[in-house]
Amino acid sequence: MRTEKDFLGEKEVNKEAYWGIHTQRALDNFPLSGQRVHPQLIKALALVKVAAAQANLELGYLEEEKALAIIEAGMEIAAGKLLDQFPLDALQGGAGTSTNMNVNEVLANRATELLGGQKGTYLVDSCNDVNMHQSTNDVFPTALRIAAIQLLLPLSQAMAELQNALQEKEAEFAGIIKPGRTQLQDAVPITLGQEFSAYAQAIARDRWRLYKVEERLRQVNLGGTAVGTGINTPKEYIYLVIEKLRQYTSLGLARAENMIDLTQNADVFVEVSGLLKAAAVNLGKIASDLRLLSSGPHTGLGEIQLPEVQAGSSIMPGKVNPVIPEAVNQAAFQVIAHDLAVTLACQSGQLELNAFLPLVAHHLLHAIELLTNSAQVLAEKCVRGIRANKDHCQLLVENSLIMAPALLPYLGYEKTAAIVREARQKNIPIRSALLESQLMTEEEAERLLDYRELTRPGVAYHKLKMKSLGGEV
Repeated sequence: MRTEKDFLGEKEVNKEAYWGIHTQRALDNFPLSGQRVHPQLIKALALVKVAAAQANLELGYLEEEKALAIIEAGMEIAAGKLLDQFPLDALQGGAGTSTNMNVNEVLANRATELLGGQKGTYLVDSCNDVNMHQSTNDVFPTALRIAAIQLLLPLSQAMAELQNALQEKEAEFAGIIKPGRTQLQDAVPITLGQEFSAYAQAIARDRWRLYKVEERLRQVNLGGTAVGTGINTPKEYIYLVIEKLRQYTSLGLARAENMIDLTQNADVFVEVSGLLKAAAVNLGKIASDLRLLSSGPHTGLGEIQLPEVQAGSSIMPGKVNPVIPEAVNQAAFQVIAHDLAVTLACQSGQLELNAFLPLVAHHLLHAIELLTNSAQVLAEKCVRGIRANKDHCQLLVENSLIMAPALLPYLGYEKTAAIVREARQKNIPIRSALLESQLMTEEEAERLLDYRELTRPGVAYHKLKMKSLGGEV
């Protein structure tokens, strides 16, 4: 062990640890969730420190030897090294100060090593050098924006892959007629391809919204320090550090016009979280539909078959469950729960700062990651392997009453209702009941009750009339 000091006193720290006394106190103070700070946030914080060190070096505020050591150490962490040196609980008081100091101390000790010193000797100081011209209040929200952007990019790609998988099934199932249902009751004919087209379109909306919302995260308050006024920060540093941050992140970041606003208000994270929730709602609805459409398979709807990925029961041999959609449903529920936590945390900021950004970071970043994984799994392990039970769909159409709406323009509501009642009472297809009523010839019935025509816009009676007149439909 080694002994370190701060203004509160002394504390023992593991001599092999790269963190120091501030991190050790936070470790002792916040044994809450058992979940660590998201590694993407740590990597983003490291890049912020690198940009700050580079700016301070070029402006002559930081010695070259120290600056280069900080930059090298920061790039190591940004590349995924030393991530085991960030042990803090994701939920912590102090608006992220503990995490900021954890990064400062790890960078200081690693930079000290690079300069030939031993951990704990601090040839590079965590506050005076690594944290120069910074505050947790501008560093932490800036890093959170960077981390969110970096995670949103693969999410957008995953949603694109899911959209593509659904569109492939749309084309494959275009010719399969089946009952359309409203409120779980038989309604009108639809093609299986049309159902999948709606799923694809919903995902397309989510994909576009998530792609565009990244732009809302590009404004940062780095350089605003404590409350956004830029106290203790040279003006030239404020402009240069943003330039360096763009360079090291390869992101189109910009200094906020009002840094006080971005230091006080976290509503942009609510906006992003809300779009994640919308995507979760669509993913969850699609997953539920796939479970329902594949239900049975002999006593349920059984219109599609999902890929068989694992045995479904320890007591019922041969049973296979829709485990992928079930897992995606649970992920969707979790993302919606994440959104509530983000909303409450962002609303609870007071005056010049939001103290609850650690909670925002934890839930927002995990929600993005969870959605990314869910979209990938749903596309690869479920959607791409779906097969249609074409003959069963056809049988359901033949034996249902979903053709009734096509009779309305020709027979009117009362006569059509009477035919439907007759079909129900006798348990016969509506086509048979229609012929028994002698309200229409067999040829007229065949032409009017054309399944494919009934899945397209327009009124079948008027289409037939146009055809009889030699016109275009």
